[in-house]
Amino acid sequence: MNPDLADLNAFVAVARARGFRQAAHKAGASASTLSAAVRRLEAALGVRLLHRTTRSVTPTEAGARLLERLAPALGEVAAALQAVDALRDGVSGTLRLNVPVSAARLVLPMILPGFLAAYPDVRVEIVVEDGFVDALAAGCDAGIRYDERLEQDMIAVPIGPRLQRFATAAAPAYLDRHGRPAHPRDLLGHACILGRFASGRLTAPWEFERDGAVVRIEPKARLTVGVGGGMDCAVDAAIAGVGVLHLFEDWLRPHLASGVLEPVLADWWQPFSGPFLYHPSRRLVPPPLRAFIDYLRAS
Repeated sequence: MNPDLADLNAFVAVARARGFRQAAHKAGASASTLSAAVRRLEAALGVRLLHRTTRSVTPTEAGARLLERLAPALGEVAAALQAVDALRDGVSGTLRLNVPVSAARLVLPMILPGFLAAYPDVRVEIVVEDGFVDALAAGCDAGIRYDERLEQDMIAVPIGPRLQRFATAAAPAYLDRHGRPAHPRDLLGHACILGRFASGRLTAPWEFERDGAVVRIEPKARLTVGVGGGMDCAVDAAIAGVGVLHLFEDWLRPHLASGVLEPVLADWWQPFSGPFLYHPSRRLVPPPLRAFIDYLRAS
């Protein structure tokens, strides 16, 4: 039994995409070519790897086990080949990052232009989602998350500002009508704007800190939006006077500076450590990712 490497890659592509057409579109190949490759692999292994229907393609138990072990191994092969290419031609290839909306909005714009200028042969693809994912299984080289959401077996590299704060704000007109809170617990009597993650968890409780005292409150949501793209809706709603918003200070800074939002309890805003670039602990790091890490450390 000596399966062809191209057939193994075809199986991984189809299993990840959950379909031959979808995989063919991503791989730049034909669906018939991928189908033939998977059939050859199944014949070589003597076991069915994929359940095929007119509507879906899903791994069998054997296929799922193979995918679990094979995807990281093929990633190592690709990284090894990229490393050779890097020595021959300089750093090139594609860097795929999985990042939350906050990083896409507040961190990467300060870093990517300089990195892309320094490495003109590297392409960058950004996948934006706020839930924690296995970056390698999702087809990405690395991700960006905060330390409380990092797995212990990941290698973490600081990226972006090392200290951030959550800011609380509302429209001046709203505060004129409902009063200006003097203590975090006063927010329990206010209309608040919350986010909801895809998991269903809310962006609550809100946490405040001053002189070593920490206060956590469960605000009453007047408006709830999906974390991610919905946060722009939350900011617009706060500006329109719907209620009080609790969000990254850097996100709200332009609106605070213009006066359309007014700081609330600014002396209670709690600092927290900045985000990290994380990637699996593996021996061979793809050259574009290695270049990105080196660029971060040199900046």
